[in-house]
Amino acid sequence: MPDFVDQVVLHVRAGDGGNGCASVHREKFKPLGGPDGGNGGRGGNVILEVDPNTATLLDYHRRPYRKAVNGKQGQGSNRDGANGGDVVLAVPNGTVVKDSDTGEVLVDLMGAGTRYVIAQGGAGGLGNAALASTKRKAPGFALLGEPGDALDVVLEMKSVADVALVGFPSAGKSSLIAALSSARPKIADYPFTTLIPNLGVVTAGDNVFTVADVPGLIPGASQGKGLGHEFLRHVERCDMLVHVIDCATMEPGRDPVSDYEAIEFELEAYGKLDDRPRMIVLNKADVPDARELSEMVRADFEEKGLRVFVISAATHDGLRELTYAMGDWVAAARASKPVEEPTRLVIRPKQLGEAGFAVRQVGENQFQVTGEKPERWIRQTDFTNDEAVGYLADRLERLGIEEALAKAGAVAGAEVIIGQLEGGYLFDWQPTLSAESVRQGPRGSDNRL
Repeated sequence: MPDFVDQVVLHVRAGDGGNGCASVHREKFKPLGGPDGGNGGRGGNVILEVDPNTATLLDYHRRPYRKAVNGKQGQGSNRDGANGGDVVLAVPNGTVVKDSDTGEVLVDLMGAGTRYVIAQGGAGGLGNAALASTKRKAPGFALLGEPGDALDVVLEMKSVADVALVGFPSAGKSSLIAALSSARPKIADYPFTTLIPNLGVVTAGDNVFTVADVPGLIPGASQGKGLGHEFLRHVERCDMLVHVIDCATMEPGRDPVSDYEAIEFELEAYGKLDDRPRMIVLNKADVPDARELSEMVRADFEEKGLRVFVISAATHDGLRELTYAMGDWVAAARASKPVEEPTRLVIRPKQLGEAGFAVRQVGENQFQVTGEKPERWIRQTDFTNDEAVGYLADRLERLGIEEALAKAGAVAGAEVIIGQLEGGYLFDWQPTLSAESVRQGPRGSDNRL
């Protein structure tokens, strides 16, 4: 089992709302004291929250299915059901949430304590006490609770750092981040020692910034070779790229300039990094041959307009100048960024007279009705209760659906689908008089049932 995961598919389901209660108050000498059924409780939400103490998505790799608690059913004596408990999932800072089907970015979670409701709990159904009116004084039914949201999302973690250290394996990136900060990454002399991006906090005078070690970049990393393909996304949020180049390598066919060009090719192939400023760090200057080589190639990099530092992460030679140079660069980058305005929610009210539903013909004598209200009312209806079905008919008629169907060309016996064509609710439509003009009679005598 890996100990670091930065991308997972998470299956979440919010809690369902509790059903309302159909109850009639009874006590001595008051056999029919009126409806007193309580409402159902709201289903719990599934919430993502940025936790600064969380550095990996490993927990969701092990347990990818998360579900909130359902709301409780209402009870008699006007007792509402309890709301379902929310499930709060801690994620690292810089987590991007995407729709697993379309790849659309739903939210980019930045900043400790930032929250996002990824799955909304279903609303509780109304009890018969809430449904009572002057025309329906003792409803013998209640509304069902609505199902909670269920969806699959991709959580993608991107390290939040000011400076990214890039380079070949064993170039000394981990040693450098350990020398610059209090971070203690694993260090060894074999390729792919670093298996996770390491973060370190560096202080340079009044400037405090973070440095990320991005592991495993080799030729072909952007196509999936080595480990670089998995971790190149961690470079995207960084303001500056620092090439750490091993000047003491003895591998044939490698030299500082070719190493730089190979890494740059992979960064260009990955894309989205052209605007990041670059800096060159020629490492392992404590080795005599390496120092001599670094002085030879320094002019080649400076001709490209790159600032060059010759250092030794082992002996800390040249680290002070490098640290302050990075700090000044980060401070300038922060000052050049525009001041972020607080997020403002734009509320667009519906136009007056807007129907809130749509009717369209989908086949010969077959029609589809879509809209938030009719689809929600369908989910709330208990079709085993005739009175509940009559109440649904009243609501649909008041909304204007019967009139819209008639205008669309529907006739008696037409098939009407409310909701999606696949999985919607199918009815045989029988046009009736307006609900307001239906003569009131004994319960269950409604001629529309």
